[in-house]
Amino acid sequence: MLVHTPDLVAFDLDGTLVDSLPDLADAIDAVLGRLGLPSAGEPRVRRWIGNGVNMLVKRALTGELWPQDNPPPFDEALTMFMDLYEANVCNRSRLFPGVAEALKQLKAVGFRLACVTNKHSRFTRPLLDRLGVLQDMDFVGCGDEFEKLKPDPYPLLKTAEFFGIEPSRGLMVGDSVNDVKAARAAGFMVVCVPYGYHGGNGVECLKPDAVVSSLTELPALFKKAA
Repeated sequence: MLVHTPDLVAFDLDGTLVDSLPDLADAIDAVLGRLGLPSAGEPRVRRWIGNGVNMLVKRALTGELWPQDNPPPFDEALTMFMDLYEANVCNRSRLFPGVAEALKQLKAVGFRLACVTNKHSRFTRPLLDRLGVLQDMDFVGCGDEFEKLKPDPYPLLKTAEFFGIEPSRGLMVGDSVNDVKAARAAGFMVVCVPYGYHGGNGVECLKPDAVVSSLTELPALFKKAA
């Protein structure tokens, strides 16, 4: 349970606000096809999402979850992926159910909202814009705009600094261990959704402050914490 109502609600992007898996998998498979490699498919790409574009491409090339080095032809594959995904960032991606309604409801009652993601800015803002929720965000922080990525607390600490609030007054809403680790290290409260890209393990095992099946449940959660 949350200890108090937050002053800031920061959302992860992939797996929390947006089901971006179909377009990510399509772009990865297109890159692999051009390189003469077998396709990965959505189930495997699902496990690779969450640690930024460089890691996604390295995982696709090696099939390893934590590859140590840049495998050949990493540079070529990364350039291909960036171009392909940018051109097709919102072909099949959709907001998860309840996201648009929840953001507008929270915004209407005065909550400050942010999107804090490891995703590159080249994709993040166009995706949010195409899905009609960019205007609901008071701040968007992307992986290429921070010195460190989640699970490091740096992105959340810089977001709290942007709003001029103590980290303890912030809430991170996410779907993965990266979000929980970043929130805990930053001193944010943390709520998880169960429908995202969390590697197949239930988010309850991550021990967030709460789990909501839909973002539309957040207002009721805040009332209980007030």
